[in-house]
Amino acid sequence: LVSGAPPFRPFSLKTMTVKRRNRGRNKHGRGAVSYIRCTNCARCCPKDKAIKKFVIRNIVEAAAVRDIGEASVYDGYILPKLYAKLHYCISCAIHSKVVRNRSRKARKDRTPPPRFRPQQNKSADKK
Repeated sequence: LVSGAPPFRPFSLKTMTVKRRNRGRNKHGRGAVSYIRCTNCARCCPKDKAIKKFVIRNIVEAAAVRDIGEASVYDGYILPKLYAKLHYCISCAIHSKVVRNRSRKARKDRTPPPRFRPQQNKSADKK
């Protein structure tokens, strides 16, 4: 051993550079979180890291809604909707354009995207 050499340390004591403030997770203080399966590819992904998307769709496509309304016995029958919460892993979310990569400056912007509320049918409320 040379007397002037610094001691050998297998790990550096410098802080590791990070790309995101939350390191891509929403865990904050929890030691571990449960895993979910990606809706698209069934990959195991931590629940806090997965991209979640809540989708509300009509059960019937738009082309058939009018036909069903005309054939219906009930007046003003509102068709039920299909509610689904989709969980995507990062790879599938980027591939299907649910999220996009942003520049380093744009990543600092933490404002949530604008919410699109479904328009309520005004004519059905008046009847």
